[in-house]
Amino acid sequence: MGKRIIISTTNDITTDNRVNKVALLLLSLGYQVHWIGRILPGSSPLNRPYKTTRMRLIFKSGGLFYAEFQVRLFFKLLIHRPGILLSNDLDTLLPNFLIARLLRIPLVYDSHEYFCGVPEIQGRWVKKVWLTLERFIFPRLEHIWTVNESIAELYESDYGKRPRVFRNISPIPTVEKVSRTSLGLPEQGFIAINQGSGMNVDRGLEEALEAISGMPDWRLLLVGSGDAIPALKLKVQDKGWSDKVIFIGRVPYATLLQYTRCADVGLSLDKDTNINYRFSLPNKLFDYLHCDVPVVTSKVREVAKIVEEFGIGLTVNPEDIDALKNSITSVVASRKSYCAAMKKAQKSLTWETEQVPLRAFYAQFL
Repeated sequence: MGKRIIISTTNDITTDNRVNKVALLLLSLGYQVHWIGRILPGSSPLNRPYKTTRMRLIFKSGGLFYAEFQVRLFFKLLIHRPGILLSNDLDTLLPNFLIARLLRIPLVYDSHEYFCGVPEIQGRWVKKVWLTLERFIFPRLEHIWTVNESIAELYESDYGKRPRVFRNISPIPTVEKVSRTSLGLPEQGFIAINQGSGMNVDRGLEEALEAISGMPDWRLLLVGSGDAIPALKLKVQDKGWSDKVIFIGRVPYATLLQYTRCADVGLSLDKDTNINYRFSLPNKLFDYLHCDVPVVTSKVREVAKIVEEFGIGLTVNPEDIDALKNSITSVVASRKSYCAAMKKAQKSLTWETEQVPLRAFYAQFL
């Protein structure tokens, strides 16, 4: 039997594709993989080749949720006696750190973002709590990963330790393209898609909606969830734009890619309003790429670097609505010219390549 590794996340296991890729990699190396997350109303059934536990918590959000999660996770980890721990993001780190010290086992920390820079906690007392926790634990960690070089630089500046990097690059899709009709989408006209579980304020959704509302023969397809969605739905209702926007909730990854494949352009319009978005590199960028969908993105550093280096779309200031409209129509009008660039990028930006150092890293503990 291989060494038992327990993976921790605070989210619903169903839609976390970065962690699923790592779990499958660990399984292929010979680990006994156990992923602990939580179950939410509407969570889909799971059928994974590794063990999963989804905790049903009393509190769904806020300080009480995090307090309950930390305590429950601590005892779950203690009971299962892992040989190695993998903590994903700061909100799982404390119980993992305590158990690692108690059992004298390795702890790997994977920071999916610059956690204390997320806009949701700015100017709130909770930021002080997370920052205090991070300042205490981070300098004591030995094995740290993050999602891109810009965020690695930030952590190195803060703590003198530079995390290693693996980007959330999508595997080559194995799902076949299906008709728009089978997904309930209109066959005629053009579709711009924005997808993911982080469709929040300041991610350019409001601007995308305004742009598409004024573009004949175009619809905006939003697949996923986030705190900006309720306000967007109200705006659509107030403006009478129901024929211009299609809202789809969270769906399994394979289904998500079927929606992606039906789109004409992929949007990633994070604004440079906070340090976390400034250095973001959303995995949807790679989903678009591997589904042969050219992109229109904002000019945030890591995203713009890839779009401009490989020539897979255009970058724009999302608050310039006219420029956003022109970029969307221009990309689609020149879609054939982007095909060669996307094929080249697909060969370079692959999960198969990105996972090589990760495999070597985890193999050392076996």
